[in-house]
Amino acid sequence: MKRLFFCFFFAGFSFLLNAQDNSYKTPPKDVADMLLTKRPPAVSVDDKGEWMLLMESSSYPSVEELARPELKIAGLRINPANFAPSRQTFVSGAYLKNIRSNKEFKIQGLPAPLYGSAFSWSPSDKKIAFTHTSAGRVDLYVVDVNTQKAVRINKTPLNTINGAYTWFDDKSILYRGIVQPATAAPARPAVPGGPAVQENYGKASPRPTFQDLIRSPYDEQLFAFYATTQLIRNTGGAETKIGKPAIYSSYTLSPDKKFLLIRTLKKPFSYTVPANGFPSEISITDLNGKLIKILADLPSSETAPSGYDNVQPFPRGFEWRDDEPSTIVWCEPLDSGLIKKNVEYHDAVYAQPAPFTAAPKLLFKTKMRFNGVIWGDASLAIVTEGLRSKQLTQMDRFNSITEDLEKLITRNTTDAYANPGFPVTHPNQYGKNVLLTIDNGNKILLNNSSGSSPKGDLPFLLAYDVHKKKADTIWRCAEGWYENVVKVLDAEKGILLTQRENEKEVPNYWIRNTKLRIADRQLTAFTNPYPVMEGVSKEKIRYKRADGVDLTGDLYLPKGYNKDRDGKLPVLIWAYPAEYNSAADAAQVRGSEHRFTFVAGGSPVFYVTQGYAVLNNAEMPIVAASKDKKPNDDFIRQLTMNAEAAINILDSMGVGDRNKVAVGGHSYGAFMTANLLAHTSLFKAGIARSGAYNRSLTPFGFQNEDRTYWQAPELYHGMSPFNYADKIKTPLLLIHGEMDNNTGTFPIQSERMFNAIKGHGGTVRYVSLPYESHGYAGRENLLHVLAEQFEWMERYVKGKNTPAEKEEKKGF
Repeated sequence: MKRLFFCFFFAGFSFLLNAQDNSYKTPPKDVADMLLTKRPPAVSVDDKGEWMLLMESSSYPSVEELARPELKIAGLRINPANFAPSRQTFVSGAYLKNIRSNKEFKIQGLPAPLYGSAFSWSPSDKKIAFTHTSAGRVDLYVVDVNTQKAVRINKTPLNTINGAYTWFDDKSILYRGIVQPATAAPARPAVPGGPAVQENYGKASPRPTFQDLIRSPYDEQLFAFYATTQLIRNTGGAETKIGKPAIYSSYTLSPDKKFLLIRTLKKPFSYTVPANGFPSEISITDLNGKLIKILADLPSSETAPSGYDNVQPFPRGFEWRDDEPSTIVWCEPLDSGLIKKNVEYHDAVYAQPAPFTAAPKLLFKTKMRFNGVIWGDASLAIVTEGLRSKQLTQMDRFNSITEDLEKLITRNTTDAYANPGFPVTHPNQYGKNVLLTIDNGNKILLNNSSGSSPKGDLPFLLAYDVHKKKADTIWRCAEGWYENVVKVLDAEKGILLTQRENEKEVPNYWIRNTKLRIADRQLTAFTNPYPVMEGVSKEKIRYKRADGVDLTGDLYLPKGYNKDRDGKLPVLIWAYPAEYNSAADAAQVRGSEHRFTFVAGGSPVFYVTQGYAVLNNAEMPIVAASKDKKPNDDFIRQLTMNAEAAINILDSMGVGDRNKVAVGGHSYGAFMTANLLAHTSLFKAGIARSGAYNRSLTPFGFQNEDRTYWQAPELYHGMSPFNYADKIKTPLLLIHGEMDNNTGTFPIQSERMFNAIKGHGGTVRYVSLPYESHGYAGRENLLHVLAEQFEWMERYVKGKNTPAEKEEKKGF
């Protein structure tokens, strides 16, 4: 009986599994080795380009680790034992490298074992801070770069649920500390004091289907206990309390380090939105916690209007102006928060300097929705505004002296070729990141780490004249490589830190001199962690779908494969749909065939080692037919054309057998997979992971669809593969984390889809992964997923028996 119960618990609703099917599986050895191999360390370089911090990541946690106690409240996932987010990825090892001498240095005093995170350089780059999360508490360590020694500086355990810490200066750090030990947490009542009640009186609350929300008065008590913290300033190990305990959602230090901008959450806690949507107070205090001014008393986001670009009719986006000592800036809507309101300007941005008693000053107004600003100095700031609903973005130049706001660049967010990149910043006299300029402040630097082009991604660095609106290319990646600028070390001398790779060479760091090429120097020599992938071919293939839209995909072919000798291969197509208002934008080439392929647990590329042709990132654009139409109005037809085009190109190339093709995807890619199986007969098998299949369960919008179920019921019905479960006869493997926290992809989506297909006699298998969220993390679960997918394709694409079936036949 125990064995059968274990099977039921871990297999969810897969009643057809036999008693031997409840244990974890492992994929072929090459696949398992690739998953578990140690990858090169992550790298962080100081602003001066003198020191490099190398951080080695821990391996995948075990399911036993995932099974540790976890609170799921207010949209958060909390480890109740240590006041930290659960499910973190930690740094397990760290060391320093001097860039000038090329010598590596071990850091003394690191905790063992190390569970490090939130590594950051001090304002002078002479120190590095990080948190260490043990089973019962979070501590803060500081590394002296010159001595390479780490020391714990806190006495009070940190509470990192809403963030880690902030450097004040090289001697002081601000952080949130716990108020009470975990043993003082409210005990769950043996019997509830009454029912959980929610109510609404005439106010619309069109919110998405968030998960892990508060559900009871007891949840409210837990959230208040774990989210309440004490702000602390630590100077040389001495702790000073700032103000009184509260639920500090955020705090930021003014550039002159005299004030704090604080957001505190308050009751009533919402049962409809996560913590970041709770009622809050925005205030300014001094460094002792004394209240200087309340800037805003904001209501819950429950009543925010639906539709992209619509906002609540209240002030938002409070922040310090980075180029002035202590000036607060914020935005207010001029259209009552409704973007369709016919007004010339939709947002206004205001400023108020210390002592915060003068009337707010209007800085500028935007004709689209204000998105943000990067400050430079009094004469230059870069403002961004845009409309998500229309896929538009605009970059403006703002001059505080003349009060002019001038448009610089307007483009479609989906127009990758026209993307100039993002402004490069550097620390100013206050230690705040502001615009890095050259040519007497007339030009900003724009860094595009993608650099999309008809030849594939070729990252670049531009010098953009904000007055002439003209760009000059300072540096661009050479063809045949993928190299991007990680940091501008010296703008005047043209010295850059880059990361360089190709399909055969793992990413490594270089010092580039755009003016003296002979000075280029390689800083790291990381090697290929996947010897089994040597000899595998990778190519970005280009093809057209029936209506002429250009498509691309990353094609992987097995080592030693020769199509003339070996014939056509079984195929796995892996994809994720994307919406476009412009067919020209949809046709652009994205990505590079010259990127080194790292394989994480969710990658389909593993299976190229098992004799499959893998078409990864197969483009699935959904394009609006006209200006008065939206992309999803033609979803199924275009999805079908995309799939047909991918199969046709592989067949015409002589590398893919059109009669042996599987299709798969994760999340919205799973939604795509189920739709393709419901509406076409193109595939031999499907793999759908953590998807949403019944759109009536996401009634206030999904993905980039902002119409509600009640505004477009036919659309929601037609796009829901659940409604066509009776048509799905192609074998479908459904996989879902039993603790999925993603908006819209509740595990019930896969449970009900399985039951619907089963109820109509379809071939379907449902695997519920214990303790997993939307993205899978547990080592045993990841290996099991890779094994399940492999066996599914072997059985239904290649037509082979699985190892279990072979053993079963031996028994007969």
